[in-house]
Amino acid sequence: MKKGIHPEAYRFVIFKDMSNGFSFITRSASPTKEVGTWEDGKEYPLVKLEISSMSHPFYTGQNMLVDTAGRIDKFKKKYAKK
Repeated sequence: MKKGIHPEAYRFVIFKDMSNGFSFITRSASPTKEVGTWEDGKEYPLVKLEISSMSHPFYTGQNMLVDTAGRIDKFKKKYAKK
């Protein structure tokens, strides 16, 4: 590998899918200011995800509706009168 092109700040990070609560831990250099507690009782940096392999229809084979910002409700209200 070429030297000086890869980040040096690799550490264990918790990634949490906010649509279903699924979490996994892996090494990453993702910047985050939040901290979460893993199953071993230790605290690690936390990255919140809107969708992961546990909630994405391609991986699950199911069509799930993930609406974290209320966009569908806004759309229905806007076009309900028409």
